[in-house]
Amino acid sequence: MDGSWEISEGGQALGLLIWNDWSMPESWRPRFPTLGVVLILPLLPLTELTAPEAPKVPYKPVIIVHGLFDSSATFRHLLQYINQTHPGTLVTVLDLFDGGESLRPLWEQVQGFQKAVTPIMEQSPHGVHLLCYSQGGLICRALLSVMDEHNVDTFISLSSPQMGQYGDTDYLKWLFPTSMRSNLYRICYSPWGQEFSICNYWHDPHHPDLYLNASSFLALINGERDHPNATVWRKNFLRVKRVVLIGGPDDGVITPWQSSFFGFYDANETVLEMEEQQVYLLDSFGLKTLSARGSIVRCPTPGIPHTAWHSNRSLYEACIEPWLS
Repeated sequence: MDGSWEISEGGQALGLLIWNDWSMPESWRPRFPTLGVVLILPLLPLTELTAPEAPKVPYKPVIIVHGLFDSSATFRHLLQYINQTHPGTLVTVLDLFDGGESLRPLWEQVQGFQKAVTPIMEQSPHGVHLLCYSQGGLICRALLSVMDEHNVDTFISLSSPQMGQYGDTDYLKWLFPTSMRSNLYRICYSPWGQEFSICNYWHDPHHPDLYLNASSFLALINGERDHPNATVWRKNFLRVKRVVLIGGPDDGVITPWQSSFFGFYDANETVLEMEEQQVYLLDSFGLKTLSARGSIVRCPTPGIPHTAWHSNRSLYEACIEPWLS
């Protein structure tokens, strides 16, 4: 008689017990005839198979565009926050049109910033994030419109007058000391006035026809005035995956503050929210489409003045850091 048994423990095979009564000499046979020679043949250990770890995808590069009268030095706190929470992230604070040069016409600035961001995008196959402050938010929105092959994942608009500006601020009083907001349209809606960046997004709700006819920048990127590139610009803008809008009632500069969320005054200076604006209802540049696909995030935050948006750590953690994938 011959045969074998498998020896196991806890479900794991340890070896084979093999015997053969007939082939061995009788003097070798054990006292128990049913067991002859016992051979334990260890089996190869069972190795647990695991899938190889997927290579880690680095954080997407962050491109920062400053606002009126700012420079790259303005964002040292924000740069520090990103480095702490997302180590290894390539962060580029574009050092263009600093200080007084930020008053240059916005289309001129858009052209300069486009040349700067293009190589960063080309070297970033997974996409980039645009983080743009104040006036810089309008420059970035124009970039999203005019760049056919941009690969912007998230556009973060940090306290930016996306629907324009209509308020007496220190900036305006310094630039135009003899003018108030009620009559500034006389300057801003002239060819001379449009040579100043702030006039490119001056939006007087009491003179809508003058605004539409004279605005060489905001009325165009909003799709409020017909132009040959309107369809292409809308298509380009919709390439963005997400738009994060940040602002608050204590800003003190953006007027109305709801402009940071595409809200603005009507003729009675009553603020109409984004969903009530004609540019949204007509989907003139893609805002309604973005909203319908859930791609617009709003982060209203009280208690932050205009010059502190880029240095407030709590604001960064709540409204910026979660979107820097």
